[in-house]
Amino acid sequence: MRVVSLLPSLTELVCSLGHGESLVGVTHECDYPPGVERLPHLTRTRIPAGSSSLEIDTLVSAQGGSLYELDGELLSSLRPDLILTQAQCDVCAVNEQAVRSCAAALPGGPAVESVNPLDWPGVAGMFRRVAELLGTPERGARLVDAVRELGEQVQAARGGKPPVSVALLEWMDPPYVAGHWIPDLIAMAGGSDVLGRSGEPSRRCTWAEIAQADPEVILLSPCGFSLERSETELPALFARPEWQGLRAVSSRRVFLVDGNAYFSRPGPRLRESLAIAAAALDPEACRQFAPGWGWKDLLGSE
Repeated sequence: MRVVSLLPSLTELVCSLGHGESLVGVTHECDYPPGVERLPHLTRTRIPAGSSSLEIDTLVSAQGGSLYELDGELLSSLRPDLILTQAQCDVCAVNEQAVRSCAAALPGGPAVESVNPLDWPGVAGMFRRVAELLGTPERGARLVDAVRELGEQVQAARGGKPPVSVALLEWMDPPYVAGHWIPDLIAMAGGSDVLGRSGEPSRRCTWAEIAQADPEVILLSPCGFSLERSETELPALFARPEWQGLRAVSSRRVFLVDGNAYFSRPGPRLRESLAIAAAALDPEACRQFAPGWGWKDLLGSE
């Protein structure tokens, strides 16, 4: 089977299911596992390199959220049997209808599978569905079980402690709180998301809302930004008058996460995202679960 993936998390999923050799084309943002970036790139972005968070948000608003272009000629030349895409977010990937229109004109009529997970059960269903399409349903079940089993280990390690109040910001300027599957991961990690709602879209919020919620822990995981990219925007964040008054800041419980790898990508590394959240919320009980890379204690928690 010749597979095209038009979403980085789906590229990761195909590879985790053991079918990386079936991939013939990916997006310009597909960068994991190492090697997939060498495959033909079927998309490009209208976002200028080096744009700030505020500039990107302004551009998204001005263009109605559609920021990606699909190379239909290249797609045709790759002769895919299966095209994996998404219906969730035009800001994150090429528009689903554009993909279907292009696929309909291709010789052989390749199958198009579009995903739209709204919460953790939806992500688990996506894992199983793609595994089924690739003929290895048992591998999809194993990926789902890996997340569930880690959640059980975290629960056992925490020993019945009450949930920790958490805010996960997936954008800093303006601030956006994460929805979809992320509040479910926070709950599995021993937390209670005070601003995000499972099954609902991520949303713009105000600093007044964040101050009123006053979480015990803040996770900063800007969507699509590496740690290094996010760090360039921290001075502006720290300068905000509301920042120093937050409980999480005064207790030094603020953590920066590689938002290009974790949380916002609904792929196999959600297991590591869960582990990072658990370690941030309860380092004494859960630090051993988290990877030693891709996140950092931003203020040096007490």
